[in-house]
Amino acid sequence: MPLPGMMGASGTTGTDGDGSVPEWDGTATRLIGRGEELARLDAVIAGLGRDDAPAVLDITADAGMGKSRLLGELRARARRRGLTVLGGRATEYERHTPFQPFTDAFADADPAFLASGAVPEAAAPVLYGMGDPASRPHGRDRFGLHRAVTDVLKGLARPRGLVMALDDLHWADPASLELLDQLIRHPVRGRVVLVVARRERQTPHPLAAALTRGVDSGAVLRTVLGPLPEREAIEALAPDLAPDDAHRIYTAAEGNPLYLRCLLHAHRHGGSPSATGAPAHGTTLSGVPVGLASLLLDELTALTEEERRTVEAVAVLGDHATPAMLRLTAGGPTADGPDVHTGTALRRDLLRMGSDGRWTLRHPLLRALVYENTAAPRRADLHRAVAEELARKGACAAERAHHVERSLTEWNPVQAAVLTEAAAQFAHTAPATAAHLLDVVLRLMPDTPAHAGRRGELTLARARALAIGGSLRESRDLLHTLIGRSGPADAALRGDATALCAMMERHLGHSPEATALLQRELTRDPEPRQAVSLGLALGMAALNTVSYPAVRDDVQQTLAVARSHDDLMGELGALALASLGEAYEGETAAARRLADAAAALADGLTDPDLTELSEALVWLAWAEAVLERYADAERHTARGLDIARRAGQVHVLPHLLSARAFVHLNTCRLPSALEAAEEAETVARAVGSSDLLALTLSFKALILLLRRPLGDTQALATAEEAVAAAGTSHHWWASLAGCVLGHTALVSGDPHRAQEAILRAGGPELLGLQPSTRPGQLDTLVATALATGDTRRAERWAARAAEEAERIGLHGQRGAALRARAALAQHRGDPRTAAHDFEAAAQAYAPSGATLWEAYSLLLAATQARAAGDVPHATVLWERARRLADDGGARLLTDLASLIRPGTEEPPPAPTELDRLTAREREIAGLVAEGLSNQAIATKLFLSRRTVETHLSAIYRKTSVPSRSALAGLMTRAALDRHP
Repeated sequence: MPLPGMMGASGTTGTDGDGSVPEWDGTATRLIGRGEELARLDAVIAGLGRDDAPAVLDITADAGMGKSRLLGELRARARRRGLTVLGGRATEYERHTPFQPFTDAFADADPAFLASGAVPEAAAPVLYGMGDPASRPHGRDRFGLHRAVTDVLKGLARPRGLVMALDDLHWADPASLELLDQLIRHPVRGRVVLVVARRERQTPHPLAAALTRGVDSGAVLRTVLGPLPEREAIEALAPDLAPDDAHRIYTAAEGNPLYLRCLLHAHRHGGSPSATGAPAHGTTLSGVPVGLASLLLDELTALTEEERRTVEAVAVLGDHATPAMLRLTAGGPTADGPDVHTGTALRRDLLRMGSDGRWTLRHPLLRALVYENTAAPRRADLHRAVAEELARKGACAAERAHHVERSLTEWNPVQAAVLTEAAAQFAHTAPATAAHLLDVVLRLMPDTPAHAGRRGELTLARARALAIGGSLRESRDLLHTLIGRSGPADAALRGDATALCAMMERHLGHSPEATALLQRELTRDPEPRQAVSLGLALGMAALNTVSYPAVRDDVQQTLAVARSHDDLMGELGALALASLGEAYEGETAAARRLADAAAALADGLTDPDLTELSEALVWLAWAEAVLERYADAERHTARGLDIARRAGQVHVLPHLLSARAFVHLNTCRLPSALEAAEEAETVARAVGSSDLLALTLSFKALILLLRRPLGDTQALATAEEAVAAAGTSHHWWASLAGCVLGHTALVSGDPHRAQEAILRAGGPELLGLQPSTRPGQLDTLVATALATGDTRRAERWAARAAEEAERIGLHGQRGAALRARAALAQHRGDPRTAAHDFEAAAQAYAPSGATLWEAYSLLLAATQARAAGDVPHATVLWERARRLADDGGARLLTDLASLIRPGTEEPPPAPTELDRLTAREREIAGLVAEGLSNQAIATKLFLSRRTVETHLSAIYRKTSVPSRSALAGLMTRAALDRHP
């Protein structure tokens, strides 16, 4: 029986002693018992590029169940269709090598394409590995890297399509998991499919969660491999055995293909009864069933000592198992081919040589078992030899780190320096790996006074890496320990740790703790640089909790300290922070003066200067956005994003991206606004801050509300997730989430829920909201009050909106107040006044460039102008609103415009009772006619029961019917009239 794909050095096929070998991976045989699964996957490949096609295929199974075999068959079929196919594999003992499975896959890519100008430089760490010279520059933003990889995949997919197959992803490194999450959440557009194979029980939680979310959204198609069907398995693999023997062996293997092949092989070669009996329970350290492990390791008994050492060396070296490296580490094969130390291993198909000239073991499970059964001192010696050889060849620290780490058994300052250097190289693209390497160094470093200073520096670096990687609590806890152990001589270190710890506390929703921590440190009389840093952190904590007035004097003191010591960056930070604080509080004149000063200073500084405190551009951009200086806000946001991405300052990206989304939303550029919001969401999820996630999802929900068609529920679902992410937090981000939920609930037809959400977020008098946002929220509350029949409350809220807008003095706030007043006129049946006020609201928005709200107000004005009989003017208003909405991609407004288009056609027929109903009321009436209860209607339409009851009261009043049965009869007659 020929051994698939393996030829000995002499060109003859390797065999067992009797001339036969087991077909361990089945590559030369048909796929057994997987017809149904393969058909599903094949259908996806055939339909690549369809809108409804899944972007990810998820193959999951226990060890040895055949997922790799299925993956291989799928790849072969894709190639026969002419598709580009990339294949990579995660490996157990390289789980801290960043992007390892992706780098492995991109090795299959067309070299001409990779060498072309179409490949972004930022993708180099994934395409070529962290050890490649092209990947060595520091400061890359890992989220920019994700975008670059997406662009590479799009390019490789042209023109026929691309399949990227990644195997054994239960062993994937953290950087790869993060990239996978991005590709699942935001699939590559075009003819691209990602195929992943993994063991369910060993899959890391982040990957399992991402794939499950993808299944729920339809982006992921999951295929679970179970045991092989007994009849098919025996007919294909054991037709020569007696039925009783075949059944016994199948039962012992529990339908596991690899286990079954091993048992059959042992049976045919005189295995003992125990070897082919019932499987042993439990698993090895690598997750291999104990019975299967015994069978696989039993093959090694036929090897000589030298051959076994060669096999062990291949297992340990992994990707570095070249002939030359084996000569150095194990006395293994020569550079030209196998020698005496590999003969039996080759014949028994334990070792294989790949097309790249490197040696591998037959199966990843075999490698795992050999590795963990190699004596620990021997493993360390092999890793050390590889690390030393790589150093002699000039390899960078990132490439040597894996072997250095696994060779360390005690403190070694030279090797520790390599890991520390590698951690610095990984800091921005693979922070989890950086944190891991620093942890290795800190665990081995002697805890003595001589090392105390360096230990503190590395602890702070590790805490920063953990923070960047999203492990906020672990970072905070580490910083608490560092701060507690700091003495009088460690003032600078303690100050930096305190500032970082305060940031972690804020992101964890613990702003009071952050404030107390900063205030305590400020009482220690820190040196000026530290005082400025701590003062700015204190101001930011207060902004989050809507308590800026309490720290206004502290921020002014921070500004004075910065100016007195010629600290331009500190001065810029204090000016920008103060401007944002005053803008939030509605102190517009002061905010404008401070923003002018901050902008003049920022524009005169170089990018390297601003890198020192890129948060200053966050505060300035947001202040300008709140002040409706959208062009300035966009300019400073763009510069901040460029600096933050080049410097790898991930913590500021969500704030800058949210600012861009907010500006593009208001200026009616919805596609780019959604793109920025989704990128901000991706970073927030990676950072691991629920408050930050609430912020980004709030803006995403608001954009989706305007971007999606009328009746779409995606915005409401996103707003609900934002509120859930905020939890019980008292940050203003939590109140923002509640208000956005109110807006989306109102548009969805649930005014009771909308009102409840906004009042819960801001309190009965909205004092929990930033003053600058109140007029807009009061406008929404007026709409909810009118929808629920509470005219008195609507009048009170409209009057307050006018007062607040007048005090703030911003165009947009005046527009919101005018719109609230117009809604009251509309409710009173005065369309002429309503049209005038809605048009005045549109005119208020126009000077600031808030095109979205101008268009919305114009649409409302058009409806009232038409109701007042002024059809020509209504048409003018409608046409401008429709043009603005179309140009900006505001699908909701476009749909509304289509519904209310003013016409000069003949008057419509006289209205019937049902014509007086709104679209939502007609929908509820139809469900009543179908026999649904109020609760069932509420559940079906995602409304509260109280809202359904309010709508029914209005329906009964408008149709003059007394009961549900009468309403059902009316709906039935109307249906018959439409379809006689």
